[in-house]
Amino acid sequence: MPSEGFPWFALRTRSNFEKTAFEVLRGKGYEVFLPLYQSRRQWSDRTKIIERPLFPGYLFCRFAAEDRLPVLVTPGVVNVIGAGKTPLPVPEDEVAAVQRIISSGLPARPWPFVRVGQKVVIERGPLAGIEGILESVRNSYRFVVSVGLLQRAVAAEVDANWVRPVGAHSRARQDRLDRPVSYCSNREIPL
Repeated sequence: MPSEGFPWFALRTRSNFEKTAFEVLRGKGYEVFLPLYQSRRQWSDRTKIIERPLFPGYLFCRFAAEDRLPVLVTPGVVNVIGAGKTPLPVPEDEVAAVQRIISSGLPARPWPFVRVGQKVVIERGPLAGIEGILESVRNSYRFVVSVGLLQRAVAAEVDANWVRPVGAHSRARQDRLDRPVSYCSNREIPL
């Protein structure tokens, strides 16, 4: 069942069934995307690096919305994210941005969903051309890409020299971008 040309949809899965649903859907011939990141887990006797979903409980799949029954009966799949019973596609550029972050090799991890902040575009490096939000955390910069439909986000560490603000912003705004910023109550507060 070729899925080329169809939009991406977000699927909600049972807890810890993301990889199972991914494998079964891929076996059925669907184009599926399960973004993973590496996490260090500490036990009393050892430390282990494991792969975990960037968006726990979700994965992405291309299919025709009117022909979603084979997807819904897949083990582990709970539903297709949408408005009521109407599936809503995830914007292509959001999925492409997450795919680029994963394939870049940069350290990535889940990040709180962000609605406000400085929107930037990456000009250099492995993420060139992607738009997102720049945040400053402990003397490093994180580039945040949000998936609006899921209200989830992913962050990757980037060099501050790789980014420029999106749109026409004043020099004062650019100067504020160059200083460390703390986020509190969705307001930007220069340190």
